[in-house]
Amino acid sequence: MSNSEVARIRQQIALEYQSAQFVFNGFNEVGKHEFLTNRQELIANHFEELQKHMTPEQAMKILIEESNPNSSTDKQIS
Repeated sequence: MSNSEVARIRQQIALEYQSAQFVFNGFNEVGKHEFLTNRQELIANHFEELQKHMTPEQAMKILIEESNPNSSTDKQIS
C-alpha cells in the first residue's frame, strides 16, 4: 500500500466533506441537491480508489473518520 496515495485520497475525501458543508450557505434548493449529489458521487469514487490500497473495512474507517474531522480517532493507517 502506498501511504502517500492513501494520504492523497484521504485529503480528497476530507475536502469533499468540507465542500458539502458549504452548501448550506446560500444555495437554492435545486443547487443544494445537485451539489450534494455530486459530492456523494465523488466520495464514492474515492472510497473505491481506497479499496485498491486496503481492505474495504479499512477504507470505510477512513471514510467515517474524514466525515467527522473533529473526531479524536487515530488517523494512522495500520
